[in-house]
Amino acid sequence: MDPLGAPSQFVNSETLPCWTDAYEDDQVDSSRNQLEKEQDGAASSPFPYRKDINAKVILWKGAVALLNCTAIVNTSNETLTDKNPVSESILMLAGPELQEDLQKLKGCRTGEAKLTKGFNLAARFIIHTVGPKYKPKYRTAAESSLYSCYRNVLQLAKEHAMSSVGFCVIASAKRCYPLEDATHIALRTVRRFLEIHGETIDSVVFAVSEQEEATYKKLLPLYFPRSLEEERRSLAYLPTDIGNADGEPVVPERQIRISEKPGLPDDGSDHELEVDLSFIGSHAFARMEEDVDKQRRLILQGQMSEVALKKQHQRNYNRWLSRARTEDLSDIAALRALYQTGVDNYGRTVMVVVGRNIPVTLIDMEKALLYFIHVMDHIAVKEFVIVYFHTLTSEHNHLDSDFLKKMYDIVDVKYKKNLGALYFVHPTFRSKISTWFFTTFTVSGLKDKVHQVERLQQLFTAIAPEQIDFPPFVLEYDAREYGPYYSSSPSSPAL
Repeated sequence: MDPLGAPSQFVNSETLPCWTDAYEDDQVDSSRNQLEKEQDGAASSPFPYRKDINAKVILWKGAVALLNCTAIVNTSNETLTDKNPVSESILMLAGPELQEDLQKLKGCRTGEAKLTKGFNLAARFIIHTVGPKYKPKYRTAAESSLYSCYRNVLQLAKEHAMSSVGFCVIASAKRCYPLEDATHIALRTVRRFLEIHGETIDSVVFAVSEQEEATYKKLLPLYFPRSLEEERRSLAYLPTDIGNADGEPVVPERQIRISEKPGLPDDGSDHELEVDLSFIGSHAFARMEEDVDKQRRLILQGQMSEVALKKQHQRNYNRWLSRARTEDLSDIAALRALYQTGVDNYGRTVMVVVGRNIPVTLIDMEKALLYFIHVMDHIAVKEFVIVYFHTLTSEHNHLDSDFLKKMYDIVDVKYKKNLGALYFVHPTFRSKISTWFFTTFTVSGLKDKVHQVERLQQLFTAIAPEQIDFPPFVLEYDAREYGPYYSSSPSSPAL
């Protein structure tokens, strides 16, 4: 209570529910999910479920100036005179002494953080920072600067042994930073900091408006999943760039290769070292880039280096992956044409493709390719095999060679490297000819990995029956053509 008996307008951060407690209705039985995860070998998120970290995170709808915590964050401009709603409310409640202290700071550069007292605020300190002005043309520079804002604020809090920090949304609307993009950077930077320095801070509060709250609620599960089930669901929605170990944006163009022995071939062997030049920051040298049109001409002339071609291919694949993680592909998923099952005799993940479930003439094949990338990206990081059931397919289910070539050209090199085998089950004479032609003249390096499987009994020499979820019609066809091989049938895939 205030001296005159009126309720205090300030809110004690210690009384606010943490991220997990505030939305506990969304919780899933974690022990059950851990068991399921171990059984099906599901991929782990780079931001795994951590109850201890979630307990330090608070999402609160309200003005950051009203928070009673060790420090709150003020977002301003380079002269610390910005008139945005956050700054104005902090200045009004802190009193005239704050204005005097701000003048002594003599400004603040973009990405930096500076400290003043809280004066009449409930918070003991105010950490002032300057977010970048956003322009699509200089997106990379803006991302790096915004990361620096959050990182430098947290570093100051650590250095001054602050137990709690209240963040406003640093990328203000006046600076034109897209809210969702900015939120990704804010959340992953805080997450990485808590992973490394969590023992130094008790709580981090994200103070947001009503509009901002919706975006934070949407993205918080990606970086702070509240259960193993939420971790699994969120994995598909993470952006392509999740930053380095500190959450800092990764810029491939800032990495150069230095050879210990100049003149040796660029064959990726151990004598080469990777050097990260991200410390250059926003200096003009870091923004220099070769003429894009010249690069295209060199490609056409066959003169661009193999390394440059690989980088271009990787950027192209990353664009497809980004689309795959954001587009609605539920109609393709409903076809049940691609799913993960068990492991083969070598412990490699088995992926099943059901040809009859692909109505080539009725669906958007570009979306089908996006769904393939969406499902396979995390599978292909280690060795895997594909079992393709050609069983009872018709003309409406046949993938033409142009589509297959496009898919083969687009996917990341890890797909080709880690594909151990492709089992073509119940092939027809026509499909055998098409497969031979495709693997001989259209793509290279695939022919030796394709195995024609006339009957399921042959497949079981490589993959045990219990490791495959069979579509019922495949079992029925094989039993009808070649006779049953066991008394009970495996269960059909549950998707």
